[in-house]
Amino acid sequence: MDERPTSPIRQGITDTVTACRRGWDTLCTSGMGQVRFWFIALAVGIASGLAAIAFRFGIDWLQSTLYGTDDVAALHSFAAGLDWWWLIIIPVVGGLVVGLILYRTTSDQRVHSVSDVIEGAALYDGRLKVKRGVGSALASLITLSSGGSTGREGPVVHIAALIATGVNNWLKVDGITGRDLLGCAVAAAVSASFNAPIAGALFALEVVLRHFALHAFAPIVIASVAGTVISRMAFGDVTEFYIPGQNALAFYVELPAYMLLGLLCGLVAVIFMRTLFWTDRAATHYQQRIGLHPVLRPAVAGLLLGLIAVVFPHIIGVGYETTSDALTGRLLFHEAVVFTIVKVIAVAITFGGRMGGGVFSPSLMVGAMTGLAFGIVATAIFPDVSGSAALYALAGMGGVAAAVLGAPISTTLIVFELTGDWQTGLAVMVTVSLSSAVAARIVDRSFFLTQLEQRGVHLAAGPQAYLLSTFQVTSVMRSMDHPKAADAEACARLINEGTYVAEGKTLDQAMPILEASNSNFIPVVRAGTGDGPPELRGALFQVDALRAFNRALAATAEEEHR
Repeated sequence: MDERPTSPIRQGITDTVTACRRGWDTLCTSGMGQVRFWFIALAVGIASGLAAIAFRFGIDWLQSTLYGTDDVAALHSFAAGLDWWWLIIIPVVGGLVVGLILYRTTSDQRVHSVSDVIEGAALYDGRLKVKRGVGSALASLITLSSGGSTGREGPVVHIAALIATGVNNWLKVDGITGRDLLGCAVAAAVSASFNAPIAGALFALEVVLRHFALHAFAPIVIASVAGTVISRMAFGDVTEFYIPGQNALAFYVELPAYMLLGLLCGLVAVIFMRTLFWTDRAATHYQQRIGLHPVLRPAVAGLLLGLIAVVFPHIIGVGYETTSDALTGRLLFHEAVVFTIVKVIAVAITFGGRMGGGVFSPSLMVGAMTGLAFGIVATAIFPDVSGSAALYALAGMGGVAAAVLGAPISTTLIVFELTGDWQTGLAVMVTVSLSSAVAARIVDRSFFLTQLEQRGVHLAAGPQAYLLSTFQVTSVMRSMDHPKAADAEACARLINEGTYVAEGKTLDQAMPILEASNSNFIPVVRAGTGDGPPELRGALFQVDALRAFNRALAATAEEEHR
């Protein structure tokens, strides 16, 4: 007897239920289990959000204690009325404390920040050096509280990355999961700092992980929302900056002015970044030349900052009060220009003195004043077809910050979420896109990637440029007892010719030697004792090195596209 055919509706319901059950089983059993991983991401997001809020409260408390003000939001105005010697003593003492902290906790007396987080994501499976990180966080806290002219967002990102590092080490997760958790921590920290959940999630993907893989999106969004909730519980659902009135383009014919502003912002961002790099090199040169102890380098920078603050107190700290003045049009043209120049100098001194802090808040301030100065000129020349100068300040803020961070997407959203003004999208997007395009062609894509490039970490060019550095020669070589080991006599001949690689090197250091040898392998040696000859450990074959490189490229492509 023939069976009765199943109705399409019943069959559809059965297929849907089966698919849901299969999907749920997959979520609960694959890898760590996606559902469990989302709960871990939530926990990391809460912890990172709390750390960001605690760091901000710590800065506010120290600033109010040192400068004697109850309203740190108006610190610049309050500091203008303090005795000049007090404005000098505070950053000098703060710099001395920073120097002692870095001397005790770091090997290079350098504050670690966002660039190190990016390096950790790319090369170290989402992990950072904890001791250096803690010292850098304390140094940044002291710097921002005692007159340093930097931002708090970079240190907050680094602190969140330390939390992710602890979780990664505790769970002993693999590279992909470790990087995802690092992204979760960064997203939550940025969201808690700015009350910007969308921008926080995209910042982690765009700047730190540098890909938009779907497997990372859900946990990062969960963590970002958690960070935002923590921020709103502490400060309420408020924007960082208030812009009175409605900003709107007077006519679409005004858009070419924002294109010009974008080009200007790109150039300003390049000058800003190169000034920071040049100052650091110059300070290092003169420190070595006069034999200045590393502990005293931040104190000297503090002295210079104090002298500037006597005349321009707006350089103290993150500078949000002055940024707000620019966004509301309360600065004159000459004030905007002078404040921009002085702020760049102050930030350069802070970084050159190896004090702590980040570049995001300074780039917002520099961008807002650049945009305001441009807007004052533009609206004066074409008053009949121009909107407000404050709109140019808003667009300039996004333009410079996007070029410095190398993050046009997340920076655009941060600007919107910082101000609550979503009606100015065209102006900000045009400015950000052109400024980012200009700056990326002059520097290595961003301030952070340029920092890494100067340290010999080649992340800006993509995985093909840095993956070889992730392999130790000893992990790829064939030992002398390998079934297909290199001929011992041939190895001895190459060693006598000076063609070999030390066992502590990486593949990116070994490949040029291998290519220049005109051989399909080179010996791997350990330095001999005393004046003795190098000890043969094995041989690095070109085919093995290329095989490892191809596998790494394939794994990277799989991670970014799954």
